[in-house]
Amino acid sequence: MPMVSFGEWLPDQPGIAGSLTEALNVVPQAIGYGPLPAVAEISSAASEALNDLFAGQFSGNITLFASSDTKLFTFSNTTLSLSNVSKAGGYSGTRWNFAQFGKIVLAANGSQKIQAYSLGVSALFADVAAAAPAAKFVTVIRDFVVAAHTTANPNRVYWSDINDETNWTSSTTSQSDIQDIADGGNIQGIVGGEFGIVYNERSISRMSYAGSPLYFQFDTISRGLGCLERNSIAQFGSVSFFLSDDGFYMCDGQSIKPIGAEKVDRWFFNDITLSRIGEMSAAVDPVRRCVFWCYPNSVSGGRSLLIYNWQVGRWSHGYTDAQYIAEAATNAMTLEALDNYGNLDNLSVSLDSRFWSGNKLLLGGVNGTKVVTFQGNNSISEIITGDLSSTPSLIKLARPQIDGGSASVSVASRSLLSDSLIYTNAVAADSENRVGLRSHGRYHRIKTIPTGSWTTAVGIDLDIVNRGKR
Repeated sequence: MPMVSFGEWLPDQPGIAGSLTEALNVVPQAIGYGPLPAVAEISSAASEALNDLFAGQFSGNITLFASSDTKLFTFSNTTLSLSNVSKAGGYSGTRWNFAQFGKIVLAANGSQKIQAYSLGVSALFADVAAAAPAAKFVTVIRDFVVAAHTTANPNRVYWSDINDETNWTSSTTSQSDIQDIADGGNIQGIVGGEFGIVYNERSISRMSYAGSPLYFQFDTISRGLGCLERNSIAQFGSVSFFLSDDGFYMCDGQSIKPIGAEKVDRWFFNDITLSRIGEMSAAVDPVRRCVFWCYPNSVSGGRSLLIYNWQVGRWSHGYTDAQYIAEAATNAMTLEALDNYGNLDNLSVSLDSRFWSGNKLLLGGVNGTKVVTFQGNNSISEIITGDLSSTPSLIKLARPQIDGGSASVSVASRSLLSDSLIYTNAVAADSENRVGLRSHGRYHRIKTIPTGSWTTAVGIDLDIVNRGKR
């Protein structure tokens, strides 16, 4: 039998359809799958549990912010400490939403007025302006700071004066104004850029600058379809990704495309703890060009990752110790700072990682009171084929095709699709990359567990001999 390539993972389809039935702790690629790194701690403990990160960048320097329910912190990659930079009195609220406007980092949590921190200048956050709203969401669209969803007006969009984040008062000399989106329910999120996308519960609108006297024009690009969970939204360039009532979609400001239909949508809703959907987080991995969703798992009670490579349209999933994920970055590490991470032989982050060079975005997150990055060792992965063959047969030999490494292999064979799946003990490939197997049945699933410093799991060669009936 020729090599069985590791194709798409489609858990919404039956195993007999030919797709993979498992792609665990791997990242989808154009050919096969790459390893999913485990998280590695990079900070000391904050004074309370964290729930988000944001990397502010100005004039070649990075400031990494972390947030908790009641505090805002900055991370020092010299001392590894997290310093409280909240305004006096702290905050009440839950999750924060961040944006950057010039050298000003903005933070919104729906309870306090939008907070502002001037990179390289500020010591603490402060209200951006007395007239600014206490909004849940903040972003930047062209030359405007845009906010949305207050307690009194959950369907209202606010914007500052042009090139002035401190002016939120509409007047004859100001372009600041408001707009209510009458249909679609509460605003669930907003993303910016050359134009904005406003996600409501049951609609999606494009927000485009139109100049005086309206300033912004709102065009509904979806009615009936909206965003289920605010923390499911992630953006890369002009494209954003989100979870709706029936699954995952991507939006480019002109059209909305389903990306999870008949692939992972049903599986996801069975896997997540829906009562805790507000604990979701989403982020783009700028290295692998994948979007990640992190959520509480209904089976294990831990945290899971759902991963989508939008360039090739393929999915995978994994488990993680990170409780929330976000894009992160740090300044370059000095040798003195490197000492804070311990002995060189025991570093949790490889010296080859872009983490050490600094000023480069990477996938990060938080676990309890600490900041983490996905720059650790390869997680233990599993790739399982669909049901191979449909005639009585014997699997005798397997040769895993794992670039840069090898694998252990096990097989589950059965005579009927209604029979239970029972896998043999995993057998490691020998020095000639051969795995001896002896398993007979009509249907076979092959479990491959990559090992070593592998980079791509491509497929597996199998020797299968047909067996006639006696």
